[in-house]
Amino acid sequence: MALPLAGVKVLDLTNVLAGPYCTMVLGDLGAEVIKVESFPDGDTSRRFEPKVNDESYCFAVLNRNKKSLGIDLKSPRGREIILRLASEADFILENFRPGVVGRLGIDYQAVSPTNPGVIYASMSGFGQTGPYGGKGGFDIIAQGMSGIMMMTGEPGGRPAKVGIAMNDIASGVTALYGILGAYIGRLRSGHGQYLETSLLEAGLAWTPWEFAAWFGSGEVPGPTGTRHRRSAPYQAYRTQDGYVTVGAGSNKLWNNFCRRVCDTPQWLTDPRFATEEARLANVDDLEREIEVVFAAHPTAHWVARLDAAGVPGGPVYGYEQILADSHIKARKMVVDIEHPLIGPMKTIGLPLKSTGELTEIRRPAPWLGQHSAEILRALGYPDAEIGAMFADGVIYDRLRGEGERAAAAPK
Repeated sequence: MALPLAGVKVLDLTNVLAGPYCTMVLGDLGAEVIKVESFPDGDTSRRFEPKVNDESYCFAVLNRNKKSLGIDLKSPRGREIILRLASEADFILENFRPGVVGRLGIDYQAVSPTNPGVIYASMSGFGQTGPYGGKGGFDIIAQGMSGIMMMTGEPGGRPAKVGIAMNDIASGVTALYGILGAYIGRLRSGHGQYLETSLLEAGLAWTPWEFAAWFGSGEVPGPTGTRHRRSAPYQAYRTQDGYVTVGAGSNKLWNNFCRRVCDTPQWLTDPRFATEEARLANVDDLEREIEVVFAAHPTAHWVARLDAAGVPGGPVYGYEQILADSHIKARKMVVDIEHPLIGPMKTIGLPLKSTGELTEIRRPAPWLGQHSAEILRALGYPDAEIGAMFADGVIYDRLRGEGERAAAAPK
C-alpha cells in the first residue's frame, strides 16, 4: 500500500508556522511538497534559534517531508517557473498578506484557467474580505482579538497568551481539513476550488463552550486558571511537591474521588459539594478542601491513587519532563532522524497511529534551495538554462552542487 496522498503534488508558498504546519502534515500523508522560498534568507523561521551547523532546529522540525526551491518570485522567469509548477499542482497554499499573490500574478485567478482541478488555499490574519481583510496578523494579534487572551491565565491577572502559538496551529489544521475535504469533493466531481481561512476565525472556532455561554446566557468568559467552566473538580491542585490534575466532575467519578482517592466520604453529603451545580458554585471552597488533603503527599502518590480509583488525573509536567516520559517514548513521539547539515537530530513523532499506511516521516527538512535544480529538471528545463538561472539570480541553492554530490555518492 502507498501513503494516502502519494502522487499528490503540493506547491507550498507559505511561511513561518500556520501554512508550514499544514504542508508538513500533507507531506506526512505522502504528498510531494515543494516549498517555495525567497533568498538568501528563505522562510522566516530559518532565522530562529537554536541553530546547529548554521541550520535552524525550529525550521528543521516543522519542514520535514518537503523539497526546497529557492526562487525570485518577482522576476518574470521566476513567475514563469511558479506558474508551470502550479499547472501541475493538486494543492497550492499561500499565507501572504491579502492581495500579494494577485500582484505577483500567481493567485487562484491566474492558475485555475490552466488547472481547473487545483485546490488553492489562502491563510491570513483576518481573511480575504471584511473590514480587517487588508491587515496583516500574527498569532498573538489573533489571540488578543479572539477573546482568548482575556479568558486565559489566573482571575484578576493580566491577559495571558496561550503557551503555544494556538491560533497559528488552529489555522493550519483548519486549512488542512478544508483541503482534504475539497480533495474528496474533487475525486467525486473533478472540480477544484478556492478556500481560505484566517488566524482569527480558526481560533474563534475552537471556543464552542464560551460561544454557547455568551449566546445562551450573556456570560462573558473570563480567566479561570486551570479550572473548567462547567465541571468541578476539574483543574490542577497543589500537592506536597507540585501539582496534579483531576477530572472528576460526574457524580460517579466524584464518589470515587472522595471515597477512594482522598478518603473523605463526608464531602459526599456536604451541601457545598453534594451536586455538580453545588460544586461549581463553591469551587473556591472545593479547591481549598482538596489542597489541604493533597498537601500531605507528593504528586506521584496522588497520581497512583487516582489511577487505582479510575479517576482521570495526571502530573503537571514541565515540557522537559513529558519529552522524557516513558509513555511518550513508547508512543514514539520523539523520533531520531538524520539531517544533511544538522546531522543526527530529534523531531516530533507522528500523532496518528493506524493499522495501514497513513503517515510517515520520509525525509528531513531541506536546506534553502536544496532541490532547485532537481525541481526545474523535472519541469523539463535543460541543465544549461538552469545554470543560467542560477547565474542570473532567478533560482538559488545555498550549497549548490552538494545535493547532486550527495545523491551520486555510494550508499
